[in-house]
Amino acid sequence: MAGNGIPDDLTAPIPHPGLRRARWSVAVVFLIHGSVTGNFATRIPWIQDHTALSPGQLGLALAFPAIGASLAMPLAGRISHRFGARTALRGLLALWTLSLVLPALSPGLYALCPALLMYGAASGMSDVAMNALGVETEDRLGKPIMSGLHGMWSAGALLGSAAGTVAAHAGWDARLHLAGAALVLTLLGALACRGVLDLRSAPEEHPPPRFALPPRSALVIGAIGFCAVFAEGAGLDWSAVYLRDELGTDAGLAAASTTAFACTMTVARLAGDKVVARFGAVRTVRAGGVLAAAGGLLIVAARHPAMAMGGFGLMGLGIAVVVPLAFAAAGRSGPAPSQAIAGVATITYTSGLIAPSAIGGLAQATSLPVSFMLVTTLACGLVAGARVLRVPSRTASGSAPAVTGDLERS
Repeated sequence: MAGNGIPDDLTAPIPHPGLRRARWSVAVVFLIHGSVTGNFATRIPWIQDHTALSPGQLGLALAFPAIGASLAMPLAGRISHRFGARTALRGLLALWTLSLVLPALSPGLYALCPALLMYGAASGMSDVAMNALGVETEDRLGKPIMSGLHGMWSAGALLGSAAGTVAAHAGWDARLHLAGAALVLTLLGALACRGVLDLRSAPEEHPPPRFALPPRSALVIGAIGFCAVFAEGAGLDWSAVYLRDELGTDAGLAAASTTAFACTMTVARLAGDKVVARFGAVRTVRAGGVLAAAGGLLIVAARHPAMAMGGFGLMGLGIAVVVPLAFAAAGRSGPAPSQAIAGVATITYTSGLIAPSAIGGLAQATSLPVSFMLVTTLACGLVAGARVLRVPSRTASGSAPAVTGDLERS
């Protein structure tokens, strides 16, 4: 089984040109998935104004995507088992792209919460499916590509946030902007899914369980992913609101802060495979934690928009490669890689569940700068806990090919 219960068929070798096509096809899928998030994040201030929500109410609403994702993620493996990985990904990705328009159509809090629940469920299922195909493609290629794939996700978030910045600056109605983006991304997703690996279960293979406790190794690795995803969610969901409410910027410049955050994450992830091969996972994550914490302090101390945007940029740079490394480490941490990867995914989505509401609730009680001190503290946790990513590579016997690069150095 590939990661998170996606079936594989290792008895049917794929020609190398087919693998190259599969690699770039799944990369485009990551790009599209990220673009949905980027478009949505830049229009959060519009949605807040349209629905007349306080910071606390917005924080509550923004918890629902992660709730939906956490509840729906286990279904992805069973859907792929029944329909095959390619067909499942095509349908789940279309569900995700089309759900982009739902939050903007909501007139108030009580409609926005279920809309975001559905949005998150579609996100979680498609995320599991594409990451599992990414892990399987990496295993068959025999070289690391996961950081690059997540870099493509960040590139998509950057492109989506750039589109959202233009739309916000022009004063476009978010309902029209997000509906147009949803249609374009759905079409592109259908085309991209044609080239991914077409993995199918053997007839006698049992479907994956609906729920399984993650192994202990996944819990400690997932803790690192928790810190990174908390900071990522804070940056994507609250950067535009922070600049608008704390520093008095206009909607266009506030949305541009999300673009700066996504931009640094994109560059770091696209370069991440080479950086990790040169310095090792542990050193890379420790250095990233220092940068993310410095960025958090800069945000809290900011008295000018440029200073805050620089802080968000540093934070994005620091946390960029943590989640891809956590998935890779989980896959090498024991005899049940799919269960470990599923466990790490669940923990990271739990972080996504907690982050928006924690930031909003703390901001309601105190202020947004105090909320970002919490983010800074968790970034320091990356420095302290990076050693858990020092996981021995699995051998070739009955397991995935070893990933190149010195992952054991500290």
